[in-house]
Amino acid sequence: MIAVTKKRIVFLVDMNAFYIACEMSRNNVLKDVPAAVAGDPQKRTGIILAANYQARDFGIKTAMTLSEALNKCPALVIVPPDHSYYSQRSKEVMNHLSHYTPAIEQNSIDEAWIDMTGTEKLFGTPHQTAQRIMEELKKELDLWCSIGISDNKFLAKMAADMQKPLGITELWSWDVSTKLWPLPAQAMYGIGKKTMEKLKQLKISTIRDLAQCSPADLVHHLGSHGIDLHQKANGIDTSDVVAHLKEDMKSIGRSTTLAEDAYNVESVRDVFLALAEDVGMQARKYSKKGTTIQIILKFNDFNVITRQITVAPTCYTKDLFDAGLHLLKKHWPSSRGVRLIGISLTGFNPQEDGKQMSIFDAMEDTSPGNQEDKVYKIDEVMDRIRKKHGSKTISRASLLRKNR
Repeated sequence: MIAVTKKRIVFLVDMNAFYIACEMSRNNVLKDVPAAVAGDPQKRTGIILAANYQARDFGIKTAMTLSEALNKCPALVIVPPDHSYYSQRSKEVMNHLSHYTPAIEQNSIDEAWIDMTGTEKLFGTPHQTAQRIMEELKKELDLWCSIGISDNKFLAKMAADMQKPLGITELWSWDVSTKLWPLPAQAMYGIGKKTMEKLKQLKISTIRDLAQCSPADLVHHLGSHGIDLHQKANGIDTSDVVAHLKEDMKSIGRSTTLAEDAYNVESVRDVFLALAEDVGMQARKYSKKGTTIQIILKFNDFNVITRQITVAPTCYTKDLFDAGLHLLKKHWPSSRGVRLIGISLTGFNPQEDGKQMSIFDAMEDTSPGNQEDKVYKIDEVMDRIRKKHGSKTISRASLLRKNR
């Protein structure tokens, strides 16, 4: 039998004008005026760290001196940097991305690669998933992003830079000659001023020139870096998305925006079970048991609440669903419409992998004292069936009834 290699799907999520976007999210006044985060507003010294798009219309750019920026736009509102706050918002972004995959490689405070290979059955096409991520970050965190989609990290990074703000760009290996090669060489990720000076000596001005240049000439002028640039100019990048170690994983969560506002718990019961199922499956996949189950509710007036409960260490769907449902019933006023619900598992403890079993092993012992163990074992067996045959192969009876 010939093994079929699954096409890689890699996103680069790049937060737009991140520092000033963070400031605008906590001060709405800044959304309507040219504004920037910069060095020392009192002394009018330093450089621009981030400018909003109204300020960019005046020609204000990152790394421009504050005095030059004020000459271009005297009405520019300057905000001093608050790096601890930006770090906090960055963690919120990464935590949100972890709802889609634990394979996250943070490249900087405002961008990360995420490996979305094999998630189409869960979330839809790559473009649909990227649109969903973008809209959720905008609605839930009040932050904008651009997303590049490709089959490797380098092309995903290049794609993310092609449309800003709020852009989604697909750049696959087969698009390289038409979408990547016409770009100037200095637009390529990994080429700085010094490298560009050396490339000019080789009469290289576009990425096409670089891709078609002799590798030997590049090595002569740039050393081993030349080979790396030559491969990437041809769309080749075999590096993996280096995910967080499972020991570093802080939470696993899922949320969804409802098709219409809901006014009672029973109306979202099946949706909530599906979310709990997905969280449990991911927790079991990475052998993580958590002691805190948290729900999130976004009401139709856009107010958001989170509530949590402490439980014995667990990774099982029944525990997640039961505890989450208890929180929903306790904290959801019947008079308030809800547009988004979510559930997450945190407070992880080490857990050893379970032994291999079949579904018949799980059903074998039917004595009353073992009914709870049987429920948990069935979770594990269902996970194995999904992993081997696809996520839609097996499901809860209640979810099947919902879809009839």
